[in-house]
Amino acid sequence: MRTVYTHCIAHAKRCGVDRPRSAGTDIGRPCGREFRQGHPEAGNSRGGAGLGRSPPAGVGATIRLPTLTTADMSLTSTAALADLTGPAPRDDGLAIVYIDASLLLVNKPAGLLSVPGRGEDKQDCLARRVQAEYPDALIVHRLDMATSGLLVLARGKAMQRRLSTQFANRQVDKRYVAVVNGLPPLASGEIDLPLAADWPNRPRQKVDRLAGKPSRTRYQVLSHDPVANTTRLALWPDTGRTHQLRVHLLAIGHPIVGDGLYAEAGGAACAAGERLLLHAESLAFAHPETARPMAFCCPAPF
Repeated sequence: MRTVYTHCIAHAKRCGVDRPRSAGTDIGRPCGREFRQGHPEAGNSRGGAGLGRSPPAGVGATIRLPTLTTADMSLTSTAALADLTGPAPRDDGLAIVYIDASLLLVNKPAGLLSVPGRGEDKQDCLARRVQAEYPDALIVHRLDMATSGLLVLARGKAMQRRLSTQFANRQVDKRYVAVVNGLPPLASGEIDLPLAADWPNRPRQKVDRLAGKPSRTRYQVLSHDPVANTTRLALWPDTGRTHQLRVHLLAIGHPIVGDGLYAEAGGAACAAGERLLLHAESLAFAHPETARPMAFCCPAPF
């Protein structure tokens, strides 16, 4: 059993999805303590005209984050990780957003691994559920287990290579939606902080200015809830580091609501939600067979 949705470019544009960016987005400048912010006007709702497109990079003021000491390099303590895996969500059938002979897009539920993990209890995953119905489906990219949203699979190795090349060359437009604690000081900004694995606390990641890989995230405020003191953000990761969005937002003092993995560093508000309030809302890329621009939108369930 499966649920099939059909989305076209016209529908996706209502979610603010642009066509894929050209290859070679320049992110090669040095990564310091910059938290660059612009000043576009924010909307008052989840969506809103003009809020779907990424804010211009490198525009606006620069706010310096406090200098971290060696002891601060890890954003978490060395305490043992809690058991955050839990059972996979019930298999109620695939939520297919789009399918053709070359690829398929699925709306991954929160709490489901993208690919199998280590151990018998971590074999249920989106890839295997899809392959049970479409044996030629191959994974192209991944979402964190706790993250929901759009995930594309290729049909056959040739299509997998072509789609993987687009991801590697940063030719895929990806937009996420998150609800975070607090309100960023300005309506849009850029977080440019290098990230590395926090080896004593794996699978956690950390800001590491000495050995971290360049990592950049752009954000834009969509709405603010003054009662709950939470803010809905649109997020554009220019790089694809593990837990990038989660660690970047935590590092600037606005952890994603419901993030149990980083709850200790983010405080009580970080773990307040029933699930991680992070959703891969839109994808735009070129069809691997025809090169036709494709854009898809799957609104967040929160």
